[in-house]
Amino acid sequence: MTVLDANTQRHAVPIQRGLHVEPLIGLEWSEALEQPSGLAPESPAAGRRTWVHRAPEPQVLSLYRAVAAAQPTLSAPWWLHAVAAGTLGSRREGFAVEDRVAKLLDARPGWVFVPWASDGDAGYWEYMPSERALTEPGMPTTLAHTHRHSGWIDVLAVHAGPAPAPIAVAGLPDLRANLSRLESLRP
Repeated sequence: MTVLDANTQRHAVPIQRGLHVEPLIGLEWSEALEQPSGLAPESPAAGRRTWVHRAPEPQVLSLYRAVAAAQPTLSAPWWLHAVAAGTLGSRREGFAVEDRVAKLLDARPGWVFVPWASDGDAGYWEYMPSERALTEPGMPTTLAHTHRHSGWIDVLAVHAGPAPAPIAVAGLPDLRANLSRLESLRP
């Protein structure tokens, strides 16, 4: 047995044919994103219970960078991708973006927070009345946070079938100014 640190030990395990072996750092990342059991959060803030949300930010970034070096398509919160890329100043700034959007959408009828998203993500918002425009099952207008641009918000129009290209929203002022238009998007 090789001791890695005071709390973690590695045991030699024979590799058998058909056995899937995941690197230890990948398992550590999975644990860092794991939500504690309990009720589904009703807002992004209520979902900030994982290690990546609470551990010291330099430690989170260090682990993220180590795992991302081995897995470039790593699942992680949008804000962590942005902080690691240097396009967002801190995790706290990302939380502030999520909280401002939540405050705006919570005050609007029809918007529902969906807490389950990809591993580590804060969830997304659906505009439920938009489903009325569909003649077959599909997805309502959806708002999600993103690291792909500095507005940090993408909207997918209501759709059945393949998802349309996301609409980049240039931040909270742009969202506030165009929310009625985004709510009225049709397939």
